[in-house]
Amino acid sequence: MVCEDPTIVSPSVSAIEVLNSMADGKNYITSEELKKHNKPSDLWISILGKVYNVTEWAKVHPGGDIPLLNLAGQDATDAFIAFHPGTAWKHLDKLFTGYHLKDYKVSEVSKDYRKLASEFAKAGMFEKKGHGVIYSLCFVSLLLSACVYGVLYSESFWIHMLSGAVLGLAWMQIAYLGHDAGHYQMMATRGWNKFAGIFIGNCITGISIAWWKWTHNAHHIACNSLDYDPDLQHLPMLAVSSKLFNSLTSVFYGRQLTFDPLARFFVSYQHYSYYPIMCVARVNLYLQTILLLISKRRIPDRGLNILGTLIFWTWFPLLVSQLPNWPERVAFVLVSFCVTGIQHVQFTLNHFAADVYVGPPKGNDWFEKQTSGTIDISCTSWMDWFFGGLQFQLEHHLFPRLPRCHLRSISPIVRELCKKHNLPYTSLSFYDANVTTLKTLRTAALQARDLKNAAPQNLVWEAFNTHG
Repeated sequence: MVCEDPTIVSPSVSAIEVLNSMADGKNYITSEELKKHNKPSDLWISILGKVYNVTEWAKVHPGGDIPLLNLAGQDATDAFIAFHPGTAWKHLDKLFTGYHLKDYKVSEVSKDYRKLASEFAKAGMFEKKGHGVIYSLCFVSLLLSACVYGVLYSESFWIHMLSGAVLGLAWMQIAYLGHDAGHYQMMATRGWNKFAGIFIGNCITGISIAWWKWTHNAHHIACNSLDYDPDLQHLPMLAVSSKLFNSLTSVFYGRQLTFDPLARFFVSYQHYSYYPIMCVARVNLYLQTILLLISKRRIPDRGLNILGTLIFWTWFPLLVSQLPNWPERVAFVLVSFCVTGIQHVQFTLNHFAADVYVGPPKGNDWFEKQTSGTIDISCTSWMDWFFGGLQFQLEHHLFPRLPRCHLRSISPIVRELCKKHNLPYTSLSFYDANVTTLKTLRTAALQARDLKNAAPQNLVWEAFNTHG
């Protein structure tokens, strides 16, 4: 709501806020007053010291309501800069309340971060996507063609298993393309970008792009918050910290992550079960997609997402059915899942062993939270295709709209900025990242074994992170 006349008091604004008007003619409120507007029915944020009422906008926000709710009642400048192109600024005017933040301050870290983002924008780096998308699409087409050919035109068991592995590798590469489409417009127009997301996500992998955006945006905003980041909420199978033993309430899912005897049992052996779980983690993603699409949540393009998912569940079972017998069919699916499991491992390596915290994200320590909650995977440039650019996890989290072709080039710049402000920049080899992650899981596992009591409650359904 815009307050055109400073003498008119909005119903949601207290008299104290009005009295905070300054001599320069602007209307001011304090950060403490801003914090009061942190509910879905009364949702305000500030950007560059100007206060915006996003209560209604949250209902139609392209990135979903979760990012706005998680940053409600506080400054969100750095997050806004990270996720929005320059063209988004013009849309803020209609949301301006007429108030400015009286005690608005910018940390030295944020000043440097914003300066860096501005330099990248002026250099056109957010628009220069390179030829990676074309190369990836050609590579994926080749892999899918090889898989289909191996299934249909060979009678060899080992060729069939190789075809399953090739399909798994194709799914990995497609996931990177879907990730690109979800974060920035990798196609020429918004319509084609939406088509690409649904086609390569729902149609080819069976995983809804709508589900991915819902969870992934929350993950970026609340990186490694145990109760706000869905990417760390895997009870009863996995727990990266003993803090999860307190049965935290997931703000994202709106339910308690109960740590009961069943969860204690699974977590106690998670350093052994970690890799087997990753091999079949895809099953959980299929279930998550179905649960979201049939839920009552507002889902952009629900019909297209359902149609795309139905296309996957048509062609994939049909392809598997072409194999000569059930043992080969089961083996084919397991091999494809296991190969794709490498990607699930990679995703967890980027965060499981990093620092965690409990509580909502804070807009005034955006840069710091990204540095503490991410781990880069060091590799040679000729392996970039395998990791899809996500080995530069910190760089990606700081600049999520930046095409992956630029992440390696900005890595030294980000490293120097972290060094300047005495912030962590963690980069490990793929092997060392695995070792560190297993140590983290083992530490939590041993702590779980030491627990004597846990509230008895059936948590089988909890294992799938179901939706309300």
